Amino acid sequence: MAIVPKILVFAGSIRTGAYSGKTADCAQKELALQGADVTRISLADYPLPIMDQDLEKAEGVPANAVALARLFVAHDAILIATPEYNGSIPPLLKNAIDWVSRVRSDGGVPLNPYPGKLVALCSSSNGHFAGIRCINHLRAVLSHIQMEVISPQVSVPNGSEAFDENGEFKEERLRKGMARLCGALIERATLLSTRVEP
Repeated sequence: MAIVPKILVFAGSIRTGAYSGKTADCAQKELALQGADVTRISLADYPLPIMDQDLEKAEGVPANAVALARLFVAHDAILIATPEYNGSIPPLLKNAIDWVSRVRSDGGVPLNPYPGKLVALCSSSNGHFAGIRCINHLRAVLSHIQMEVISPQVSVPNGSEAFDENGEFKEERLRKGMARLCGALIERATLLSTRVEP
């Protein structure tokens, strides 16, 4: 019997009403509709100091970075919906990525949250470019840390006008794109599950 893939979903912004948060909500619904076991988190629940190797040396890796690393290894795949800040990755998201990269173990048990982990990307902005500059930067960063970034992506332009009163995409093009992205992620996650149960 095929496994039911466990997929972790989060946005790269914690702003109230963030377009990336709404995009993550759409992804969560579509993944569940297609049969995945979805965990939706907010980075607001995992506050982290600015990445600082002196702080790491003095105090160790923050507990919230370890908690995020545990979540990563306990899921078959991750979906990140990111906003674009000044043409690139928002600092909240980059800081979380950097801290999790410092996690080596959890209570003496080795943790390896990134290599081989499947990830899908969405972006959004309130302009016509839909965060495509950011999503390309994010794809490069995640590839560098040996995550397996799938090719399909969803980029949402004109974020203030992209969602209806129920939080759904207004455009059929975006709805179909999200369905394709989620289908591809579930298919790959089912084939390549590497999750480690806590």
